Amino acid sequence: MKQAIRIIGIDPGLRRTGWGVVESLGNALTFVASGTVRSDEKAGLAERLRQIHDGLSDVFRLHRPAEAAVEQTFVNKDATATLKLGQARGVAMLVPALAGLPVAEYAPNAVKKTVIGVGHGDKKQIHMMVRVLMPRATFTGDDAADALAIAICHAHHRQSMASRLAALAG
Repeated sequence: MKQAIRIIGIDPGLRRTGWGVVESLGNALTFVASGTVRSDEKAGLAERLRQIHDGLSDVFRLHRPAEAAVEQTFVNKDATATLKLGQARGVAMLVPALAGLPVAEYAPNAVKKTVIGVGHGDKKQIHMMVRVLMPRATFTGDDAADALAIAICHAHHRQSMASRLAALAG
């Protein structure tokens, strides 16, 4: 019998980094937990990055995921904001790497296409579909809901990859 794989999805941000943990067994997904790591907006950049690191490290110790998925950075008009987001994303990738986990990356439109069926959609559609796919899921905001969507995306894509590899081997 196969064993469930625990996956953490991370939606990086300098102010709020969302996280969502699911278990995947075959095509079944089970909600485990979700939340948001917040940094102190009055602190310097290095301190804020440490706060994100420490908060995510606590989540990893508590929930012990086996795989991680992080949303790729989108480039916006404000280069400074994009750079800061990239630094927060670096921390979001470092924490699972330090834990020895593989880290998958997904573009925002790939996450939306997987969860809501189209590459462009709003936050309400993502929230609704996360609730449809995992009725017991709880999340307190956009960041945690987006993180769950990233975890769902990874569960779907890793399952598709396993099916393709099995077909090639068979």
